[in-house]
Amino acid sequence: MYKKKILIIDDTELIVKIIKDILETADYNVISASSGEEGLIKVEQEKPDLVILDVVLPGMDGFQVCRMLRNDDRNNLMPIIILTSQCDEDDKLTGLELGADDYIIKPFNPRELLSRVRNTLVRIDRNRYVNPLTGLHGNIEIQTEMNQKIASNEIFSLIYADIDNFKAYNDVYGFANGDIAIKLTADILNYNMRLFGTPGNFLGHIGGDDFIIITMPQCVDDICKGIIHDFDIKILNLYNEEDRKNGYIITTNRRGEPREFPIMTISMAVVSNEYRDFKTYYHIAEVAAEIKKVVKSMNGSCYSKDRRRC
Repeated sequence: MYKKKILIIDDTELIVKIIKDILETADYNVISASSGEEGLIKVEQEKPDLVILDVVLPGMDGFQVCRMLRNDDRNNLMPIIILTSQCDEDDKLTGLELGADDYIIKPFNPRELLSRVRNTLVRIDRNRYVNPLTGLHGNIEIQTEMNQKIASNEIFSLIYADIDNFKAYNDVYGFANGDIAIKLTADILNYNMRLFGTPGNFLGHIGGDDFIIITMPQCVDDICKGIIHDFDIKILNLYNEEDRKNGYIITTNRRGEPREFPIMTISMAVVSNEYRDFKTYYHIAEVAAEIKKVVKSMNGSCYSKDRRRC
């Protein structure tokens, strides 16, 4: 099993030994560096999952090291915890301003050290996997959730939601407004999933204007109807008065010809293992994509279920 690798950058041997003993007992892989320069080299070579960085170091201090690490885009998601003494309030604030994720005050409690390390790693891992625009579960977590459902033989329904005419809206109103439309859709899906679903339901953002909800078959109709009702009302607020009145926007197609595009609607394809046996996430995704093509050929916001039993 993969062990998280933690780099300690501290020139005090006793502190390094204490931290190393605590973390290794908790099953972390621990390496160390006694100077800022050595620490930067080890970050490059070892690619640690987290850095514990003392402020007071010979030569290059911890603040300089933190600044250099954060100036390298490759280290954006690598968490840094600053070690500081009890009386140096400014050190904590400076470290946080430079991009540190947390701080630990010396002398520290072993339980606090472990708690801060664990919480920071969990938070960073989540940030790696979520969709950056909506904060929803991304593709890795979606696949993991689906595979767990399949492996445990749980009955579920997957709702695959997609916004119609989103590209045209994005082209006319700009990507900033397009992002607002995506976030509005995420909020509508989340609200209706929580209102009509059951505890443990799952909402993921595949990317762009594609989302999925994993719920129980008996919840599907209420969730989908609620989403359509809310979407059709709230999406109008993203258009100017003239476009709302016309019921469409005008933009050019790929041949440069002007074309009318209706107000955005939402299409949802529903796939369930209630009467069908799915072996993999990819099989479910394939069937959902087939149903979505059919739904998107219909007018207005709507949903359709896969009713095949084999």
